[in-house]
Amino acid sequence: MDKRFIHKVRRHDRIAARLITVGGMVVIASVIAILVLIVKVTLPLFQSAAAHTLHRFPLPALAAEPLALGVDDYQESAYVLDGRGIFTFLHAKDGSLLTEVNCAPKPALRVKAATAHKNSDYTLLWQDQSLTLCRVNHRLLFDEAGRRTVQPEVETVKHIPGNYPAPAIQAAARASNDGHFVSVALLADNRLAVHQESTTTDLFGNETAATTNYLISEELPGRITAFTMDDQGKALYAGTDRGSLLRWELGDTSATRTDNVVAVSNQGAITALTMVFGDISVAVGDSSGGLTTWMPVRSDEATAAKKLRRIHALTGHAEPITTIMASRRSKSLLSLAQGGSTHLDHMTSENHLLALAGPLTLCGLASRENSAIGLDRDRMLTLWRLDNPHPEVSPKTLFGKVWYENYDEPQYVWQSSSGNDDFEPKFSLVPLFFGTIKGTLYAMLFAVPLAIFGAVYLSQFASPRFKKTVKPTVEIMASVPSVVIGFLIALWLAPLVEHTIVAVLLAIVLLPLFFVLGMAIVQPLYRNPRVRHGAKGYEFLLLLPVLLLTAAAAAALGPVVEKLLFAGDFKLWLFNDLGLRYDQRNSIIIAFGLGIAVIPIIFSITEDAISNIPASLTAASLALGASRWQTIWRVVLPSASPGISAAIMIGFGRAVGETMIVLMATGNTPILDWSVFNGMRTLSANIAVEIPEAPVGGTLYRVLFLCATLLFALTFVLNTGAEVVRERLRKKYGRY
Repeated sequence: MDKRFIHKVRRHDRIAARLITVGGMVVIASVIAILVLIVKVTLPLFQSAAAHTLHRFPLPALAAEPLALGVDDYQESAYVLDGRGIFTFLHAKDGSLLTEVNCAPKPALRVKAATAHKNSDYTLLWQDQSLTLCRVNHRLLFDEAGRRTVQPEVETVKHIPGNYPAPAIQAAARASNDGHFVSVALLADNRLAVHQESTTTDLFGNETAATTNYLISEELPGRITAFTMDDQGKALYAGTDRGSLLRWELGDTSATRTDNVVAVSNQGAITALTMVFGDISVAVGDSSGGLTTWMPVRSDEATAAKKLRRIHALTGHAEPITTIMASRRSKSLLSLAQGGSTHLDHMTSENHLLALAGPLTLCGLASRENSAIGLDRDRMLTLWRLDNPHPEVSPKTLFGKVWYENYDEPQYVWQSSSGNDDFEPKFSLVPLFFGTIKGTLYAMLFAVPLAIFGAVYLSQFASPRFKKTVKPTVEIMASVPSVVIGFLIALWLAPLVEHTIVAVLLAIVLLPLFFVLGMAIVQPLYRNPRVRHGAKGYEFLLLLPVLLLTAAAAAALGPVVEKLLFAGDFKLWLFNDLGLRYDQRNSIIIAFGLGIAVIPIIFSITEDAISNIPASLTAASLALGASRWQTIWRVVLPSASPGISAAIMIGFGRAVGETMIVLMATGNTPILDWSVFNGMRTLSANIAVEIPEAPVGGTLYRVLFLCATLLFALTFVLNTGAEVVRERLRKKYGRY
């Protein structure tokens, strides 16, 4: 042979080997790069919150002791409320004076007590028993050059005189957008004085004002030490020095007490109360430093009555809690203890986010929860920038049961958005994992038997000519776009199955019976050598009459069975008697859709594995007197088991990662229910559904990348498991 030709061939082989190596390395590097990218986006979900000191300056000299602190969302200005009722606004950088606003209704009048609400509304109880509701605003101004400045303002929302039957020691007021005003004052004799003003407008635009006053003078379990109201002034909560938590519904002329629960063990006192963002849960701080949240929960399924129950226990303090401030952005709570320790915790996740450097005597939280301010014992003001982008995420909220607001018990829930911003984001991945496994298992139950039996028949029974036609046809099915399959399944098959569901279920029962009956009829004919020789390789044609007869019988008997057994409406019977809902896009539909997508892969790999078994093995088995079926069961399938197991696992991985079919044909309901009549939501479909609405860098955005990471890991584990099983089976049956 020509040496130059041999040299050329070897050179080409070396070039091809290097190209293949480089290509393989590029593929591996690309996969690793994709994994690194999605993990990099996911990691910030689990990073700890941090407080960065921005500015620190001394508290300016005030004529009275400071009562409250605050800071704007842009960290440009801070303010101090003192005992004169004066808001002193300061530059956040150096503490220089910006402006002062006096809210006192009369000169030289001092504040007797001040309570904060929403971190910007302040109820001031004056020494003359009058009450003022003030609201701090930070208005943004832009000049002609587009430069932004923050202009602080203080609005006096309402001022009312104090006509109480006993001295008031604390007060709280709420003003709603619809003109409803409510104030509650705690009197020295342990009674609560309620004042309400409301304005209504009739169809002709005429306004009618109404004012009511009444006392809550019940016998209470101890002296009231703290109280608060919701935003609308409809619910009043109070805590006593014996640890009792009370709740009233405030009506127009009287209050109805709905709850009296012991919130603190060992008769400790409740020292602080505030409503959590959303006005459903109330945060309770006690004399032992404990911090818990309570909410009304339906106690009896037969009634709509709700009773207070403790839902979350947050990180406590070593000393009594004096102040609790609720974030206006999330379910986070800033708590200050008597000793000066300050914690930021998240209610839903029960995460202890951070602790501010102290000890502090007063603290304030910006409405966007991006900054905080504190006054220490050296009368120094410190401004912090809070880096806390994902407080609602924890391993428990992602993979454990969580007791969410308005739920009667802890549950696994995925609900990324709602009608308003007050709700708790629910990012449990358990329903998505469940939906992924559920849809895949139902699809595999449909696909695996058909694919494997079809491959066995094609390789062991079909004629070579028929095999050359069928195998490429089935393999071409794998190239059908999944969106086309999903479209047909969702818009054609789902409505068809819904209208004939009883017939479909009946066909599943009748098919084995008709098959056995058909085989019993055919068996005597098949003993004839001419019939057996003529049908060789085309035995499947004997099943066509069975299938047609099954379909016809099921279609004919379906309405009759539905009328006799299910009172003419199977779906209504299913709901009334079994408590199951029938969704049009359910697990039956997804089994057909995913099964069609998976069958070609399993079929092709299985057929190749069976066809690669040496013919000498089957010939030896047949020569020893084994039947064709015995040969298949005892020789062919064990020998091909490595390839068959790999085919099943690859098909399983294909079904797990499928997106378009499950997106279009499942209904995308993230529920935990094995019923075949319900849908599901898978990890891949969830990413496709949610990603268009996910703000870049937000919690939902990163949780979706976490879904992608878990999906990547799941497919990796499946493929690795398939390879391990294949290798073990190859070693076990390698002697064949």
